This record gives sequence, structure tokens and C-alpha cells, in this order.
Amino acid sequence: MTQKSPAELRAEAEAAIKPLGQQRIELLARLEEIERDLRPLIKEAVRMEVPYRRITELTGVAPNTARAWSTKTK
Repeated sequence: MTQKSPAELRAEAEAAIKPLGQQRIELLARLEEIERDLRPLIKEAVRMEVPYRRITELTGVAPNTARAWSTKTK
């Protein structure tokens, strides 16, 4: 039985994390797209007096984030 070199061990470690890492990168990019589309909808919901608590229940967006998005002008 031969012992693996540090380079081989590193390569195996990289190969092990690469698929999930790539999946995470893709999910984060998708989340950015969703949030971009969600921001104006939250702003409008607040304008229509939907409570922040309800917005949080419906979207999973933290109350402080919803408040920040609803007050930004963009």
C-alpha cells in the first residue's frame, strides 16, 4: 500500500468539495435574482400596509431586511 502525497490528498479534497461548492455558487446567484425581483414587491406590500411579520412569513426575508428594502429608493 502506497502513501498518498500531499498534492494527491489536496486534489482529493478539492474534488470532494467541488460539486457542492458549485451548487452553492449557483444557488447564491439564483437567490440574488429572486431578491432583486422581490424587493419592489416587498416595498409595494409595505405601502399597502401588509405587516412586516406577514411579509416575513410569506418570504422568509428577515424583518430588518424587509424594512431596509421597503425604505430604499431604487
